[in-house]
Amino acid sequence: MIFKVVVTPDHKDGGFTVSCPALPGCHSEGETLEEALENIKDAIAGCVAVLNERGRTTTIF
Repeated sequence: MIFKVVVTPDHKDGGFTVSCPALPGCHSEGETLEEALENIKDAIAGCVAVLNERGRTTTIF
């Protein structure tokens, strides 16, 4: 899957913050752009795994 991400330079502390708008709450950061992009890949994978797990869970009332 391909997800768009938003990268923002952190002018106060340096580095970059990055988020994935398609996955609310999916954010990461890194000291370099490359590190931030690698970190968001891991965050996206984790978010998708949680969503998939929740989709498999069924509750019987």
